Amino acid sequence: MLHWIQYIRGYVKIRVWGYSTERLLNLCGNHDILVWDIASCGDYATMNVSVKGFFALKPLLRKTGTRAAVLKKYGLPFFMSKMRHRKVFAAGFACCMIFWILMSGYIWNIEIEGNYTLTEDVLLDYLKEKGVHIPMKKSRLPIEELEKALREDYGVITWTSVQLQGTTLLVSIKENEMPDYDQSSQNEEPAGTDLAAAKAGMVSYMITRSGVPQVAPGDTVAPGDILVSGAVPVYNEDATVRRYRYVEADADIRLRYTESLDVKRDILYEEKRYSGRRKKVLTVGIRDREWNLGLGGIDYAAYDVSEEKKQVRLLDRLYLPVYYGVRTAQEYEIVSRRRTEEEMNAVMREEWRKIISTLEEKGVQITEKNVTIKKNETNWVLHARMELEESAVLTVPTEIRQAGEEAASEEEDTARQEQQ
Repeated sequence: MLHWIQYIRGYVKIRVWGYSTERLLNLCGNHDILVWDIASCGDYATMNVSVKGFFALKPLLRKTGTRAAVLKKYGLPFFMSKMRHRKVFAAGFACCMIFWILMSGYIWNIEIEGNYTLTEDVLLDYLKEKGVHIPMKKSRLPIEELEKALREDYGVITWTSVQLQGTTLLVSIKENEMPDYDQSSQNEEPAGTDLAAAKAGMVSYMITRSGVPQVAPGDTVAPGDILVSGAVPVYNEDATVRRYRYVEADADIRLRYTESLDVKRDILYEEKRYSGRRKKVLTVGIRDREWNLGLGGIDYAAYDVSEEKKQVRLLDRLYLPVYYGVRTAQEYEIVSRRRTEEEMNAVMREEWRKIISTLEEKGVQITEKNVTIKKNETNWVLHARMELEESAVLTVPTEIRQAGEEAASEEEDTARQEQQ
């Protein structure tokens, strides 16, 4: 802040030499004349002093037998005196300041911080629905209403702060770290859930922690079959079902199944060969419009384009709707290549590694595998037959049962067996 005050008032850098420079500095302190950036250069010294302080030095210079000369002038008064002879530059500077002042009344950047479960895209779309967009006048921004709406529309948000910093709209939120429990449903009996098979296979491993098992290890199941039921029967003294208590089925279940796949890779392939020729084009843009500053077009038959773009920022958060960047075009040509046998072996090894990596990411174990590679003149085919094991189960709602259904189903099964 002090530097800006000195710049507005104007100051000069002077050279002081003579009989007693040290005495001059002491007198400056006694007469409240501020000097700074003092540097000793042997027979003379340099320092900065304000314009008003420089004129107050004259009697002190005579008293101490020293002399002073101006080396350089700084500050707004000297700058304005120069501008009187440069009218075009002064007019351009005035227009730039007016443009800056006008544009600083708009929002040109939106930043969101503190979000974890809510993505930035979701919040930006929400702001757009509420009429907050780029560009937008700061005076039209309903800050208090926006903070309240964020808390009301998103239950996970417990605290909000919407601030204007320069031309940047800073939206700070804090999300609830504890789950939101519905108090009204705590006294109600929870609905049960079953564990069902996600695919066909054989049950190889099963440990039930909650629920009633419907299958055992070694049983073969189809997709959708119930493995563990969330309906737990409560029996009477005569071993009849009085009612069902519904729980969330919980168990460690692994299914074993067989799967085959084929991966084909051609020996001939096409690739890009870059020539090394590049052409850079400067680009500038205002909002959605963009212009190229390069002369002529890009005469390459085929090329890739990469672009770097930045938004003009005058201060920390004072953005303008002006963009600049460089667009680079790299020339290439499409060439055909034929892989060698070593390259094809490497390609097939990489494909097999990707298959194993994908299965491991999904939690699938390979218990047995049989991998063969069929070679011909145009391509190689990798054939894999694998026996896999995974926790392929789904959670589905438990079907509501009435007491007596289990006994009725057992009687039907007994009658069916007697008829057979």
